[in-house]
Amino acid sequence: MPQRAGLPAPESVVSEIPFTPATRAVRTTRGTRAGAAYRILRTTETDPYDQVTRAERRPAGDTFEGKSRKAAKLSIPPGRTRRYSNLANLVRSLAPDEAMVDHDPAITTDPASDRVEEEKRNVRVRTFLYAASREDDNDFHLILGLDPEEGEPMFMTMELSGLPPEDSPSFPKLKAARDAYKEFFGDDLPGTRYDFYDPPIPVEVTGSLFFDMSHARGSHPGPASLRDNIPTIWEVHPITKIVFEP
Repeated sequence: MPQRAGLPAPESVVSEIPFTPATRAVRTTRGTRAGAAYRILRTTETDPYDQVTRAERRPAGDTFEGKSRKAAKLSIPPGRTRRYSNLANLVRSLAPDEAMVDHDPAITTDPASDRVEEEKRNVRVRTFLYAASREDDNDFHLILGLDPEEGEPMFMTMELSGLPPEDSPSFPKLKAARDAYKEFFGDDLPGTRYDFYDPPIPVEVTGSLFFDMSHARGSHPGPASLRDNIPTIWEVHPITKIVFEP
């Protein structure tokens, strides 16, 4: 029987970890840990642009360490938040990748590259967390997808950004979202290779749209097992709120 969509290649799995959310375990009495609700499948899968062994670069702390489009990645545009019922509807609302690559004015990967008009949108969507890793810029790279019962798989990248300086206007929301993620996973946070979750974890994500020009050429980001079903290099970045098991 073929495995369900959204699982890693079997040969990439190096360990399986029964996982009970740390937030749920805290609510149990007498220090007992609730029964595992998920499996974490720890894999060797990485993003296609990784050129060195990920074990060689282990980010520490929470500060954002990246350069590409830093200004946009650490900002939150003003305005209302639009809710989408599922990931497919969100993806359909995006400007085509080709139009963004050829955008006028041009979008560069310079650290000072700020948001263009199409990126000045805040969104909220209920979706499912299939996989995650921690990148060398200190972002948590999340792969979100449709309900596994909905048929054809579709995934999208959403990122919990490394933190800006404490005096940044975006700092409180980015820190609160990052803290919620770390609280949920406790000691089972992903490393620099992808963890997959079985079954995928339901979440509600709020954040700002972002076009990742650094991937305008070559393969889309994401683990090899899911990459073919990631139709866009648009992201939700940064995530400003994440609610697990809503």
